[in-house]
Amino acid sequence: MDSDGILNSIRDQSGETEFYLPLPAGYQLGRTKFVIVFGTVMSGLGKGIFSSSLAKCVQDKGLRVSPIKLEGYLNIDSGTLNPFRHGEVFVLDDGTECDMDLGTYERALDQDLSRLNFATSGQVYRRVLERERTGAYLGRDVQMIPHVTGEVKNRLRELAIATKADVVFVEIGGTVGDVENAHFIEAMRQLAFEEGQHSVCFVALTYVLEPPILGEQKSKAAQLGIRRLLECGVQPHIIACRAQSPVTRKVREKIALFSNVPPERVFSMHDCESVYLIPELLRGAGYDRAVMEWLELTPRANEEAERVARERWGAYLNRLRNATRQVSIGITGKYTAVRDAYASILKALEHAGAHLECKVQVRWVDTSELTEETAGEALREIHGIIVPGAFGTRGATGKIACLKYARTQQLPCLGICYGFQMAVIEFARDVCGLEDANSTEIDNECRHPVIDLLPEQKKIEGLGGTMRLGGQDVLVKPGTLAARMFGARTRLRFRHRYEVDPRYLPQLEAGGMIFSGKSPRAEIMNILELRESLHPYYVGTQAHPELTSRPLSPSPFFLGLVHAALRRAYPDSVQPLAYPAEAAGEESSGVSPALTSHEWRMERT
Repeated sequence: MDSDGILNSIRDQSGETEFYLPLPAGYQLGRTKFVIVFGTVMSGLGKGIFSSSLAKCVQDKGLRVSPIKLEGYLNIDSGTLNPFRHGEVFVLDDGTECDMDLGTYERALDQDLSRLNFATSGQVYRRVLERERTGAYLGRDVQMIPHVTGEVKNRLRELAIATKADVVFVEIGGTVGDVENAHFIEAMRQLAFEEGQHSVCFVALTYVLEPPILGEQKSKAAQLGIRRLLECGVQPHIIACRAQSPVTRKVREKIALFSNVPPERVFSMHDCESVYLIPELLRGAGYDRAVMEWLELTPRANEEAERVARERWGAYLNRLRNATRQVSIGITGKYTAVRDAYASILKALEHAGAHLECKVQVRWVDTSELTEETAGEALREIHGIIVPGAFGTRGATGKIACLKYARTQQLPCLGICYGFQMAVIEFARDVCGLEDANSTEIDNECRHPVIDLLPEQKKIEGLGGTMRLGGQDVLVKPGTLAARMFGARTRLRFRHRYEVDPRYLPQLEAGGMIFSGKSPRAEIMNILELRESLHPYYVGTQAHPELTSRPLSPSPFFLGLVHAALRRAYPDSVQPLAYPAEAAGEESSGVSPALTSHEWRMERT
């Protein structure tokens, strides 16, 4: 039965039908195309990187694309997940706390995504149960099939309508065979059945083993993983083979034989220097052509749009690959054992480095056991540091020690969220003489709570209720470094609870700290800095600027840090930095020469 037959069966309410096909208003079956990406063999293969790169290839052809990540866990969102277990929590502009792969999509596609681009099993089940309680299922017994799978399909179609997407890219989290993903895979099988031929393209991302002791590639694990997908009723149209080195023709032919996929649609996707090289790797292998042909989209491709997009991307890649200078940036945090906890920071540094034509080498500094006495040795060979976000008390003392060293030794420094708060505490203690200054998150009984929940926040109950989440407008103080970065106003993304207590602003500002960005609606401080005559680059923000950094438009906060690090590493050969706001003609405050540590102390006094 085709899609029209299904619809006719549903419209005939005189008898029972097994078809359950809720469609959003205005949705037409077969109009939107879908690319579904599954993982086999093991997790962590880079499905998000692969899917976003493939989506970029299609987007560059002039088509409107929209991604969605389907996660099997029962959490409603990613807000309470431990970074050690799940990597960073990525926050969207609308405040959605989601999987880090959404950051990969935003950076690759240069799009601001929303809650519609992320769905967990918890969200799906909650909506099904809410509908059952309101009688939306007309007395039917509510089941995994068709109601839960129907809700999954409904999420995809709602996204297609809301974004007017030509192609929706769907990434299924985890791997085929995971119990928590069974309803997602079944929903995708049904989606292909309902949308009609050549409306859905299934892509299986698998892994080809290459044990060093054998010295050759082995495809058996990949074969078995794809067989699990076939057992679910899903016939892949394209297979992407992840491996350390290019997958041989012999191995690709063997996988083709056991998966019913033509050899010309079994591709190698081996490791490369940067994830931003992958779109060109996919084009060179013919992935984009295979997808366009299967979905019958080739006539809609815009060759001129693709040429322009590839030229812009190629210019970025050239700067990335041809950089000759190098700086070392330390990330001083407590999750340094898990690099994914700082994934967006790593990408933001790469963006800024490419813009400034230098390579950024990351040094990991675990602050859990760091003290004021040991901080200097840990940071001695570093050209700049980032003090990243966090929650809780562990590692706070080490971060404060790093900030003091950076401030007093003229080391370029960027404090992010929790790092911003620790910078205020360190300055209050060492410069303003408030020895017991602290955050009530760390010490609820401290005498000088320079960082605290604001009164209106204390009235909110429930985990996460006090969080300030998502995009917020920020007013920028004229004549500051922040004004050079952004002009008079900007928008940043936030994920925090605690704020600078306004009662201490006069003392902090009298000591020389400048609060150069604030909320337009309340006394909420968003950006701090020291005068450039006091420090080459000492900046903090309550926001998470790494979340909005893009390859072709790097975050000004990271640009400033990497540029200051370059000046420290190459003091005689670095040109002044023109921020994007200055290039656009916004207000500039000028650049003051940095003082020595002795001059800084004298001016502070």
